[in-house]
Amino acid sequence: MWRSCLRLRDGGRRLLNRAPGGRTASVGPGLSPQSPARAYAPPTERKRFYQNVSITQGEGGFEINLDHRKLKTPQAKLFTVPSEALAIAVATEWDSQQDTIKFYTMHLTTLCNTSLDNPTQRNKDQLIRATVKFLDTDTICYRVEEPETLVELQKNEWDPIIEWAEKRYGVEIGSSTSIMGPSVPAKTREVLVSHLASYNMWALQGIEFVVAQLKSMVLTLGLIDLRLTVEQAVLLSRLEEEYQIQKWGNIEWAHDYELQELRARTAAGTLFVHLCSESTTVKHKLLQE
Repeated sequence: MWRSCLRLRDGGRRLLNRAPGGRTASVGPGLSPQSPARAYAPPTERKRFYQNVSITQGEGGFEINLDHRKLKTPQAKLFTVPSEALAIAVATEWDSQQDTIKFYTMHLTTLCNTSLDNPTQRNKDQLIRATVKFLDTDTICYRVEEPETLVELQKNEWDPIIEWAEKRYGVEIGSSTSIMGPSVPAKTREVLVSHLASYNMWALQGIEFVVAQLKSMVLTLGLIDLRLTVEQAVLLSRLEEEYQIQKWGNIEWAHDYELQELRARTAAGTLFVHLCSESTTVKHKLLQE
C-alpha cells in the first residue's frame, strides 16, 4: 500500500535585546557536518548549559545569543537569520528547552542550519527541481483499486485538493491507479518551477522540507497557500494509514506519536516558509496588562 504553528510565546519580545558580543557557541543541532548528499541530522540530547537566550541585530541579520555567546552553525558559521520574526521563533526553541536540550524537537534551528551551511551544496535551480520531482510520487496522485470504501475515501478527500491546485495554478495534475503514477505534463512542471522561483532560498528549503514530510507537493502547495491547515494536510497525507487504523485498530502510543511528530515537523516547516518570506523586522507594540 502507498506510503505511510509553532506559536511564538507572548514573552518573545523580551528576547530582543542587546547582548555583549564576542564568544561563540557551536552548539546547534548536527555538530558535525553530514555527507554532501544529506542534510543535517540533529543529535539526540545534551544538558542545558545556558541561562538566557537573546537576539541581537548584526550586519548580516539577526543573531541568537546563549548567555553572552553567539550561536554558530555545524560548519562554524555565525548563526544569522534574515528576519526578526524567525529569530524570535528560533530563540523560543532554545529558551523552551528545560534541563536537557532535545535537539530533535528544534526543527526551526535545524532548517536555519541547513539554509546557512547548505550541506548538499545545491543552488536555487537544483533545489526547485528536486522539489518539483516529488510530483512523480505524490501521495494523493496514487490511488488504490480496492477496497471500494478506500477508493471512495480517496476520491472524496483528495480530488478536491487536486482540483483546487489545477485551478489555482492553471495546470493539469490528475491521478492514477498505476504503479507508475499519473503522467504529469511538462507544462505543469514548468508552471510550478516558475512559481517556486518566486521564493527565496531560505523559503525553498522549508518548502522542500514540508514536501518531504507530507510526501506530497500538492498538499504542500495547499498548506503554504493557506488552503489547508497543518492538521488537514497531515491527515490527508496519512489517509490510508488512518483508514487502516479505523479498520484494524490503533497500536498503542506508536501511531499517536508518529502523528504528533509529523504535525510538529510540518507546522515548523510551514512557519519557516512564511517567516522567511516576510519583512525583516517585527512591528513593536507596547503590551499592557
